[in-house]
Amino acid sequence: MKILVTGASGFIGSFIVEEALRQGFETWAAMRKSSSKQFLTDERIHFIELNLSSQEDLERQLKGQDFDYVVHAAGVTKCLNKEDFFRINTEGTKNLVRALLALKMPLKRFVYLSSLSVFGAIHEQQPYTEIREDDTPQPNTNYGRSKLEAEQWLDALEAPSGGGVFPYVILRPTGVYGPRERDYFLMAKSIKQHSDFAVGYKRQDITFVYVQDVVQAVFLACEKGQTGRKYFLSDGEVYQSTTFSDLIREELGHPWWIRIKAPIWVLRVITWLGDKWGHITGKISALNNDKYHILKQRNWRCDIEPARKELGYEPHYQLKEGTHLTIQWYKENGWL
Repeated sequence: MKILVTGASGFIGSFIVEEALRQGFETWAAMRKSSSKQFLTDERIHFIELNLSSQEDLERQLKGQDFDYVVHAAGVTKCLNKEDFFRINTEGTKNLVRALLALKMPLKRFVYLSSLSVFGAIHEQQPYTEIREDDTPQPNTNYGRSKLEAEQWLDALEAPSGGGVFPYVILRPTGVYGPRERDYFLMAKSIKQHSDFAVGYKRQDITFVYVQDVVQAVFLACEKGQTGRKYFLSDGEVYQSTTFSDLIREELGHPWWIRIKAPIWVLRVITWLGDKWGHITGKISALNNDKYHILKQRNWRCDIEPARKELGYEPHYQLKEGTHLTIQWYKENGWL
C-alpha cells in the first residue's frame, strides 16, 4: 500500500509519517523545498515536492504516481494576512484534489485534516452542550473559515468523470498537543518562567487531543471512514481552563508562579498590538486577532461518538498522561 502525507514536516504530519512506516506503507512525504526534515530522518521515506498553489504543477509532480491513500495535513494555523489562510488552506486543498482527479488517481481514501474551529463559538450559554455534526458552523477565525470553505467545497464536489465518488473523509480535531508542538509549548515556557496568563471570568470548558490519538484516527479513517463523513476528535473528556497549566506546572516541579487572570478586553488589546507588531516586523505573533477569538471562546465540547462507533476510535491518552509525555519530550530535547 502506498500513502502520501502532505504537510509531512509539520507537527501532526511528521507523526503520521512515522505511523505509516510502522504499519508498512510505502510512505511518501510531501513538503516544500525549504521545509525542515528534522523529524523525517528514516531512510525508508520517499520525499516529493508539491506546489499546492498550482494545480498544473501538482499534476506534473504527481504524474506517474498511484497512491492508495492521501492524508492532507498541510495547512497554516496563523498568518500575517487573512488572504493567506484561504490561499493555502482552501485553494491548496482544491488544487490537490483537482490534480488527483485529473490524473484519475485510484484512491481508496483521501483524509482531510480540518478542525473543530470550523464551528466557532456556539452553545456558549451555560450549561454548555457538545458541538455535534448537525450543528451549523459559525467560524469566528480566518483559520476556521478557510478550513470550512475547503470542507464545503469537498461536499459540493461533483462525481468525477468515469464514475465513482471522490472518497474523502474529514477529521475535526480539537486542540492538538504533544511532542514537537510549538504553540502550547509557549505556555509551558511561560510557566517555567513563573507566569501563567488566562483571560475571561466566565467558565471555559476546554477539550484536548494528544497527537498520537489524531494519528490513530487518521489510519482508522483510511480503513473504515465513510465517504463524506466528518468526525470530531478529542480525548473524550472536558477540562477547565486552568487544568492544563496546573498539569504543566506539576511536570515542571511546581515552580513558583504568578497566575494572572485578566478581563477579555485586556486580551483584545494585547492581540491587537501583537497583530500590528507582526505586520511591522513581518513575524507572526502567537497573540494575534485569530488567537483572540480562540481564547475568548468558552465552549470547546464536541461529540466524538460517531468516531467511536464508525471508526472504532478510542482515545488512548488522557490529558495528565499526555502532558507528562509532552513535557518530558520538551526537556529531553532541550526546549525547556
